This record gives sequence, C-alpha cells and structure tokens, in this order.
Amino acid sequence: MSAPSSGSHDASARAILYAFMANLGIAIAKTWAALFTGSGSMMAEAIHSFADSTNQVLLFLGLKRSLKPADDEHPLGYGKLSYFWSFIVAIVLFSLGGLFSIYEGVHKLQNPEPLNQIWVAIGVLVLAVFLEGGAMFGVLREVKKLRGSKPLSEWLRHTRNAELVVIFGEDLAALTGLTLALIALLLTVYTGNPVFDAMGSIAIGIVLIFVSLFLVLRIRSLLIGKSAEPDLQELLDEIAAADDSVERVLNTITLQFGPDMMLAMKIQMKPGISIDVAVDRINALERELKAQVPSLKWCFVEPDSKA
Repeated sequence: MSAPSSGSHDASARAILYAFMANLGIAIAKTWAALFTGSGSMMAEAIHSFADSTNQVLLFLGLKRSLKPADDEHPLGYGKLSYFWSFIVAIVLFSLGGLFSIYEGVHKLQNPEPLNQIWVAIGVLVLAVFLEGGAMFGVLREVKKLRGSKPLSEWLRHTRNAELVVIFGEDLAALTGLTLALIALLLTVYTGNPVFDAMGSIAIGIVLIFVSLFLVLRIRSLLIGKSAEPDLQELLDEIAAADDSVERVLNTITLQFGPDMMLAMKIQMKPGISIDVAVDRINALERELKAQVPSLKWCFVEPDSKA
C-alpha cells in the first residue's frame, strides 16, 4: 500500500483545464445552433455547457486559494476552500443548469414551435459528444493516477478530492444530456412533433438535478470534516506499528483539509524507554510519517498507556 500521489493538485488542475476548454467551445456552438434552429433541448444543453464553464472557473479558483499558507486566523490553512467552491458548483449545476432546462422544456411544451434546420443541431450535438468524450477521457486518466487499482465506484465513495469528483459528475451529466438531446431531436425529425424536443429539455434538467444532489451530499461531509481515506489511515497505523520503539498504536484520528491532512495519534511505547529517548523517537516517527505520506501536513503523536 502506498501513500497518495503528491500530484493530486496537478491532476485536479489538468482535469479542470480539459473540462473548461471542451465546455466553452461546446457552449458557443450549442448557443448558435439553438438560436438557428429554435430547439429547446439544444438551448438547455447550451445553458448547461455555459454553467459547466463557469463551474470550472470556480473550481480552479477554489483549488488555487486552498493552497494559501496558514496564518494566525487560519492555523490549519485554507484547504477546505476547495470543498466550499465545489459545493457552490454543485448548487450552480442545480439552479442554473437543471432548473433552467426544466423551465425551457415546460415553456416549449406550452408554446410549441416548429424547428428549423434541425440537422444543424444534430451535427453540433454529435461534435459535442466527441469533445465531451475527450474531456471525460482526460478526467478518467487523471483519476486513474490517483485511484490506482481501486474500482472507480470505490474511489468515488472514498476519495477526498472534491474537484475531480465534481468534474467527473459534470462530464457524466453532460454526456447523458447530450444523448438525451440527440434522442429528442431525432424523435422530432421522425415524428415532426416538437413536443419531443421539449421533453428532451425537461429530461436533461432532471439528470442535472440528480447529479447536483449527488455532488451536494458527497461534498457536504467534506465541509463538515472528514477523516482521511481508509487505506491512508491504515498506512499511517502500519508505519507507526513498525517503529521499534512502539508497543502498539492505541488510537488514530485524521482530518482532511483539502489536499492536506492532520493526524493525531496515541501510541504505547515499549517499556524501559526514558523520557528523552521517547521524545527523540516520537520526533523521528513524525518525520517518517510525513516522509511516507506527503499529504500529511500536521502530525501530533502522543505517548500514552491507554486509548
């Protein structure tokens, strides 16, 4: 078992860049197609892509500000800012993306209009699928570097990397939305009934709301305060237990602060060790823990006889 890569921050930054470049280009193309054809589902997709582009800017802002050094008022740093901005992104996805898509669909149901040059919209959607697929591939590649041999579903449940979770959720919602928009437009072409286009917009909105709710619930626990990933806690215990001066590890508490982590550990030292030697061995153990786990920024090891 190994410690998480110190490139977690770089992986998040690259994933954000992939998503931003894809979404901004797609948003402009979708807007043009929506105005040209009058498609409600295309307009819903355009708003979704603009919302995603804004979200990537917010995520990058949170990622950068989370690296600010600790100060007197924030002695444990600003790491949780990445969770805050990820939470805001989930809310934006819900309000600006999901609710507007449903509104647009309902409006088109109440006031159906024939679509113009619908094949233009279909062509833009097919192009968008390829671009979003490329962005998703980039995100999955960065996730693979961090999750190692873990299944993706397990990594999503346990990771503390809020930015990658949000970008993965956005890209998954985007690909699902594009598929629904394509189906809606093809049904409109086949039947000549614009109601299918309006229903596609509503379906896209529902997908966005479900994804945003998942992200809100996932990030909420990080904002409240969550321990390090289970395998990382196990690694910390193993390192301490392997120390020659440690009889056993009594208790371990970890807390995640964005990319950084705090550890408080109680250990029972082997009999016969003097206070001076114990202090030296504890200091050496803290250095070893930080060396093997680069994300461990604060480390407090306390000798005791019981948990």
